[in-house]
Amino acid sequence: MIDFTQWLTLPAKTIDQNAADAALTRQSQLTKPAGSLGQLEHLAVQLAAMQGTPPQADHVHITVYAADHGVMAENISAYPQSVTSAMIRNFASGGAAISVLAKQLTASLDVINVGTVTELEAIKGVQDQRIANGTANFHQQAAMSEAECEQALLIGQHNVECCLQNGTQLYIAGDMGIGNTTAASAMACALLNLPAEQLAGPGTGLNAEGVSHKAKIISEALLLHKDHLDSPLSILRYLGGFEIAAMVGSYLHCAKLGLPVIIDGFISSVAALCAERICPGSQAWFLFSHHSAEPGHGVVLKALEAQPLLNFQMRLGEASGAAVVVPLLRMACALHNQMATFEEAAIAGAIS
Repeated sequence: MIDFTQWLTLPAKTIDQNAADAALTRQSQLTKPAGSLGQLEHLAVQLAAMQGTPPQADHVHITVYAADHGVMAENISAYPQSVTSAMIRNFASGGAAISVLAKQLTASLDVINVGTVTELEAIKGVQDQRIANGTANFHQQAAMSEAECEQALLIGQHNVECCLQNGTQLYIAGDMGIGNTTAASAMACALLNLPAEQLAGPGTGLNAEGVSHKAKIISEALLLHKDHLDSPLSILRYLGGFEIAAMVGSYLHCAKLGLPVIIDGFISSVAALCAERICPGSQAWFLFSHHSAEPGHGVVLKALEAQPLLNFQMRLGEASGAAVVVPLLRMACALHNQMATFEEAAIAGAIS
């Protein structure tokens, strides 16, 4: 097993251009006018290039990483910190949105506690991998130590490794952590060199005064840590969360080994941006599900040159937006693989 530093320096896997060319050729032979299925055609070709085979979206795995945030001490959320633990229990009992969606999709679902403030009881369906009692308050100090950040990244790496061994064709990571839009916004500010006022949003439901306070806390934290925010890994360590770091680790491993990822909303997209900055080329393995209602999401998507599939004004997180697009991907695969060609249908000439 290679060590952490060696793993970080591994490049992203190259997309299979031969598979992409073969998929494009097949699309041109199917019994339809060229391009008439629009984005569904592009999705099928994109998946084929990632998978190196005819595109498949049957075996989907979803992991929700959950953790608490020390910056909650600065009154930056409309919800109390106890909601994180309550939602972990809700995921496990099947009552959360992603639990319902995973069941509908027959997707496997992991829930991993990477750092709630309090230790939880043993919960069936929840992996207890707590790194610490939440992150530190990044308004006062670094959110994580180097060792904690590394541990979180490796939790994501290991989760993807297990998924690959189980035949996963599409990977989705979700987040749960009251206060994590503040951490993600701070990271995005540092990664994109933008002011907090441009990226801070309501999160779970802050009013205008609350958003203004949130931006102030982020601005002060950026000033406090300015001498240390010189790399994407340092930005993750000083401003991020355990669940965000675990997502970054999972995205990196997917890109390095060649497993397609469906990116969820704002927080997932910030993790994707961080992964791309750590390992350029990673975003070739990312499919962007939707445009979140969180104000900063559009800015992050633009930085990633991403074309999200949906805009349903969703902002729940926990991988819900990513799960919603899985049926679209499955339809794209079915059309690509099962439609007849002109030759098979004995139709002379192409449809114009």
